Amino acid sequence: MDVPSIEQIIKEDIEFLRHCPGRDNCAACEESTCVMVAAVADFPTAYGHFTIVGFVNNKDGKDHIMIVKGDIGNGENVLLRVHSACLTGDALGSMRCDCGPQLHHALERIEQEGRGIVLYHQAEGRGIGLVNKLRAYALQDAGYDTYDANVMLGFPPDARNYEIPAEMLKKIGVKSVRLLTNNPEKVAELEQYGIKVTERVPHELPPHLHNREYLKTKKERFGHLLELDHGRD
Repeated sequence: MDVPSIEQIIKEDIEFLRHCPGRDNCAACEESTCVMVAAVADFPTAYGHFTIVGFVNNKDGKDHIMIVKGDIGNGENVLLRVHSACLTGDALGSMRCDCGPQLHHALERIEQEGRGIVLYHQAEGRGIGLVNKLRAYALQDAGYDTYDANVMLGFPPDARNYEIPAEMLKKIGVKSVRLLTNNPEKVAELEQYGIKVTERVPHELPPHLHNREYLKTKKERFGHLLELDHGRD
């Protein structure tokens, strides 16, 4: 049986959505999980030349995207970064976290490799949303760490779910990945939803004055695999 190319999948999904009776209300879809490609475009960036792919789904009402480099091919051992949205770090240059540098470094690494994906997961603040993340910031200013701040607001320490990212990957034919992450929970979650992780690729950047305690909390309370021994600023 011929395996459809990513171009065929995108074309078929976009055509399907044009005629889908529920295209304006995915939340009302009767499918248990429906993930569809909704748009694709050329995407030159400061970090390299990519293709950007937009998805819709009937589970969370969020617009997740992929930034794709090269040919997915047989879908095996694709270099992947699943990056949780962080407006403050990614766009505004916040130094309270390592999110912006992690995103940019992932794009650079994938460009160098010539094949890979950054999946931009709309899960701000480990899934609690932007305004709640700012409320957590205020609690951190009062002395709580990022783990306890989320709990103080009535949320799990990490409220993210990786079902939709896994379905997005399967949609374009990805079967196994080399995952850019320091978070073993992310490895377990993707595998739980059917994406094999053949390698965890460390993705640690040097800490600095403003994020050292944040990274220490990631290591000690969230179980991230970090060294934190790059030297002090």
